[in-house]
Amino acid sequence: MSHVGVPRGTARKRRSVALLATGVLTIPVLAGCTSDSEDPTSVAVPQDIAPASRDRVADGSTLNWAIDAVPSTLNAFQADADGATTRITGALLPSLFPMDAKGEPRLNPDYLESAKVIEQEPKQVVLYKLNQQAVWSDGREIGAPDFVAQWRALSGKDSAFWTARNAGYERIEKIERGKDDLQVRVTFSKPYADWRSLFSPLYPKEVTGSPGTFNDGARTTLRNTAGPFRLRSVNKPKGTVVLDRNPRWWGDEARLDSLVFRAVEPGKRTDALTEGTVDVADIDPATANSIALAARYRGGNGGPPAHGPGAGITPAAALRSWALAHGSDEEAAETAQAAREETREAVAVYAAEQKSLSGFAVRKSLEPSYTQLALNGESGPLSDDRVRRAIARTLDRQELADAVLKPLGLPAKPPGSHLALAGQPGYKDGSGALGEQDTKEAQALLADAGWTPGGALRSTRDTKAGSEAEKKDEGEKPAAGEKAADEDKEEKAEKAGKKDEKAEDTEKDDKASREEGEYTVGDDKPGSRSSGGSGVTAQDKQPGGVAGAYAPVGTAAPAPAAVKSRLGKDGKPLSLRFVLPSGPGSQSLRTVGEKIVAMLDSIGISTQVTKVADDSYFKDHIASGDYDLALYSWPATAYPATDGRPIFAKPEPATDGSLLVAQNYTRVGSDHIDQLFDRAVAELDADASRDLLKQADARIWAAAGSIPLYQRPQLVAVDKKLANIGAFGFAAPRYQDIGFTARQAAGPPANGKN
Repeated sequence: MSHVGVPRGTARKRRSVALLATGVLTIPVLAGCTSDSEDPTSVAVPQDIAPASRDRVADGSTLNWAIDAVPSTLNAFQADADGATTRITGALLPSLFPMDAKGEPRLNPDYLESAKVIEQEPKQVVLYKLNQQAVWSDGREIGAPDFVAQWRALSGKDSAFWTARNAGYERIEKIERGKDDLQVRVTFSKPYADWRSLFSPLYPKEVTGSPGTFNDGARTTLRNTAGPFRLRSVNKPKGTVVLDRNPRWWGDEARLDSLVFRAVEPGKRTDALTEGTVDVADIDPATANSIALAARYRGGNGGPPAHGPGAGITPAAALRSWALAHGSDEEAAETAQAAREETREAVAVYAAEQKSLSGFAVRKSLEPSYTQLALNGESGPLSDDRVRRAIARTLDRQELADAVLKPLGLPAKPPGSHLALAGQPGYKDGSGALGEQDTKEAQALLADAGWTPGGALRSTRDTKAGSEAEKKDEGEKPAAGEKAADEDKEEKAEKAGKKDEKAEDTEKDDKASREEGEYTVGDDKPGSRSSGGSGVTAQDKQPGGVAGAYAPVGTAAPAPAAVKSRLGKDGKPLSLRFVLPSGPGSQSLRTVGEKIVAMLDSIGISTQVTKVADDSYFKDHIASGDYDLALYSWPATAYPATDGRPIFAKPEPATDGSLLVAQNYTRVGSDHIDQLFDRAVAELDADASRDLLKQADARIWAAAGSIPLYQRPQLVAVDKKLANIGAFGFAAPRYQDIGFTARQAAGPPANGKN
């Protein structure tokens, strides 16, 4: 999705083309998924990386890995760091507690012998014992000075450091050297449950030791690293970042000679795979479908077999398959088949594409992130929690998850938590605090909030008809018989083609009513009003027409049934602005959006869909609050007490009258939720901390500002000869184990030509 994800902004930075017809995407369902007898809400979808022991992975070769763009910074703690920054630095820098396949932080023995809380009273103290072999690429040992420099840069006490986050570092009181520089003693001023989140990645003191090197020195280069690879070059014009084996690496030696990250736009990745310029790429369902078709066309083994799948494929059949794959319907496909003699070149091109793509496999899992429907509660109808809960209870989350995930053969269980995903230790389905999908209950909530069917029609007290309305406006009561007399006078004036001041006002009211979706006499009917604005219909002027068989100007006409079913209050319709991205990689979001529009329409809620460019979608609409409804994604985390708080914190008023929302772009929060997060992050007992987070999650569900819909699909095209790489799920890649199962020169060589 591609889904639109959310940058981490000023707090801790977190760690698709149209859906295809069933039967076209022929990727098998993941092995290892839960059976019907197991609880699908508590088991993570396994990673899909073609695992192989190191002795089966060849030594040498170059791997080309697609990224969206060369990152603007290699400093992961700056605001413009992105996913490419994380991927590249993961191979270059120490990560003390990377996530495992279950989404839990695990001690990394390449860097740590041990790390644990050794004191809780009077203050929390953590003692790190570093791997004695761990050194930076210049030969200096990793030690206490690096921890001290990073703490000072990220503590928030020195504004000269341009850092995007300091969560956890601001709780550190001091860092001391232990028996030697390989022991680091960290004392906290306040208890901090998520202490394992700190110092990952760990930068050398040469980067974090001064504002100049922190702010600018690590944007385009890292001279000192400590991973299985080291940085050779960054070439933005050519869109490459090249890594080589680190000769000072003390752990398992990297199987690859070089690792090249290549900038390839998502929409161009099918071409890059076909041309052989990349070996690994995150892809959308359309590209996955092309690879699946290639496997079927080539028989799954690089060439049409004599028997079995793909046998007997003729040029005519290949052309028909080509037409289908490129968007033609059945009739067009048959036409193309009939004209195959004139389109041999197209067949040849398609066959070449199939041959190239047949060398790739689609590795798939679920990303450690979920897509949500965000409801902006800052103002308007959604500021009422009853309206938000009604919308949430109208949604069929299972249908939405099925639409995205089932065509891909992936489990489609809607997430039950905002703070953890299925398989993580802290996961618990808390959606019961909101309630299941229930249209009647949704309608009752809306009615309680004053939104009723037909409520969008103009109320009778605002409808003016003759002198009676005028007298009501003046606070007078009409005398008996005045109403009929006044109506008769107005009728005569209408027939004579005259307009008094009252009729002019009424016509203005009618125009405004039409703009608001209200209906008055003659609206939306041919000839309902002459250019002179008399208000007399064509039928009234026909011979034989019954005199007086039309209502006086300004009288509300019966609305169509569809309009009567529209929800409204005080003459205003319940209409919400639904903002969606318009880019080619966001088709799945738009598909989900269309289904949500239909669900809301079924209970009388109108939506105005606005499609905006992907590059402005988040910055100009989500972050700024310029939306009512929107779809975007949040990554999962191993540290929800730290990472979740800014997302769900209660907005605070700023001195200029605006709201300080941190990362709570729905503007929905409460003091109680904030207090639960604060208690959880200070609770050193893991079980007690998780219980507090589950309570917070239940209240987030009840507030109905964010409605998780589905876990994002993760589709990765991988050269079939590669091992230990693909859809990693929760787990961080183990870069030193990645490689080809047979020695080869994969892609362009990583030399000075890159």
